[in-house]
Amino acid sequence: MNVLPVEGLPEIEAGAELGRLIADAVELEDGDVVVVAQKAVSKVEGRVVHLAEVEPSERARALALDSDPRRIEVILRESARIVRLRPPFVIAQTQHGFVCASAGVDASNAPGPETLVLLPLDPDASADALRRQLLELTGREVAVIVSDSFGRAWRQGTTDVAIGCSGLRPLLDLGGQRDRTGYELHATVIAVADQIAGAAQLVMGKLDGIPVAVVRGLDVAGEGSARELVMPPERDLFR
Repeated sequence: MNVLPVEGLPEIEAGAELGRLIADAVELEDGDVVVVAQKAVSKVEGRVVHLAEVEPSERARALALDSDPRRIEVILRESARIVRLRPPFVIAQTQHGFVCASAGVDASNAPGPETLVLLPLDPDASADALRRQLLELTGREVAVIVSDSFGRAWRQGTTDVAIGCSGLRPLLDLGGQRDRTGYELHATVIAVADQIAGAAQLVMGKLDGIPVAVVRGLDVAGEGSARELVMPPERDLFR
């Protein structure tokens, strides 16, 4: 397996043809997995909020403490459910079903000061549209993952995960197969899309200005969506 950073891309702006930028920057091969940072997708789709246009609610002001209540207001608007609060820190479930810090609202790598970047409205649809565009431009059958950095319960640090995908199987269910000693696996499901996103993040970095990577050499083609990676409520022991 090779993980290749796609270097030389310009600053991604609203309305940019992301597929064409990628196609011009790297020679794709059939079976490649193109991993795109969520920030790039969100910027293209105009999912940027200017704080000057945000009027915080009373709840946002109460939760903000010494932080900016306008940011808290944007987080509340993006949240379907507040999971944990330690003001001004918010863990929330987004409209997509993701449980993450600040409902995915982030100021890092935003277009400018006093702006926040939101998650795409439908990351799976974003991944699918980009995959189709790359097929049209290059003739190559690739998979696409939209990745974002998530924290993890009981573990320090963040890792990139797939919040959108198209053209690959996001989960590998090994149930019913036997290990080398003959033991039958019953509940082993591998989050393949998340593992690919995490590998790609190693070459994309946070400060290097590389929003795209290509993971080559894997046999993961198939159908599925990143929604399959969200824990169903009936299996969520920490809800």
